[in-house]
Amino acid sequence: MYRIIVAILAAFALLVALPALADGHDATIADIVLASAEAEMPEFSALLAAVSAADPGIVAALADPEAELTVFAPTDAAFAALAEALGEEAFGAILSEEGTSRLNEILLYHVVAGSIGSADVVAALEGAEADDMGHVSVPVVTLSGQAFDVAGAMGEEALDLGAGITVAEAGLVLDMIDIEASNGVIHVIDAVIVPELRTIADIVVELAGAEEPQFTTLLTAVGAADPGVLELLADPAAAVTVFAPVDAAFAAVEGLEDIVADADLLTAILQYHVYPGTVYSFQLGGLVDDMGNAAVAMANGSEASLSVSDMGVMIDGANIVLELVDIEASNGVIHVIDAVIVPSS
Repeated sequence: MYRIIVAILAAFALLVALPALADGHDATIADIVLASAEAEMPEFSALLAAVSAADPGIVAALADPEAELTVFAPTDAAFAALAEALGEEAFGAILSEEGTSRLNEILLYHVVAGSIGSADVVAALEGAEADDMGHVSVPVVTLSGQAFDVAGAMGEEALDLGAGITVAEAGLVLDMIDIEASNGVIHVIDAVIVPELRTIADIVVELAGAEEPQFTTLLTAVGAADPGVLELLADPAAAVTVFAPVDAAFAAVEGLEDIVADADLLTAILQYHVYPGTVYSFQLGGLVDDMGNAAVAMANGSEASLSVSDMGVMIDGANIVLELVDIEASNGVIHVIDAVIVPSS
């Protein structure tokens, strides 16, 4: 177990820095971490050599002097807690040849483009709308392509770092934030934040078999269509947004059996529910014009009509179900819709 923990800590060591080196503004994030490898720092007892378990591109990004990155770096205690929670076999699988892509996803989930200081985090939260309980949150998209929420609670006074700001389920280590580098900033956190590691295809299969299934017809349709549809949804390297109709939506389609029997037509319809690129609900507004409308090119080559308003989001007349948006996957995101959309062609 100890060897496994040390290995993954080493893989993440490039995301950790010494506060004592915070003033070395000529040093990149990677430089700071390399220096920390030989320092006495009990919180981060890791072997840099084990970083070979991850994609070398991660090291290159952290060493790039032209980059501007924010790294949320878990402590060694955080990794030990993850190992205990997952179990030795599952935790060790992350470092296996098959698990390397998962390790990359986890590491990149802790890195955000741009240099974001703690003051920027506080300002963003203070500008967000609080819920009835006084909680505020802002979504942040990471280099893995997946997003997490930075959250806090508004008191009688302005929100500050002591108000319990969290990064996903992790808390900031207040005496180890704003570690500055020439190419960004590091904030140490007290837990490992793990992204969704299932693909869109995995999620559809699981939800189709749930106690209250939503996607049984969608799963059947994908199985009857051109194999390329399933391959795309199962491709871990893909980045797509799926507008997924519920079973009731398919049940309302006239002649559904005939459509399912026509593989070419069915394939075109399913591809029309796929947008190339990952777009979260909070990003949909960026696709529309000043009137809240846009024509967006879908995977089948046709354009769908997208509208965003105070009443909600619609695509070709289908409503995005607000309670079922932003279902994250390792290769994109799912937004559930209440109707099947059909290309005009």
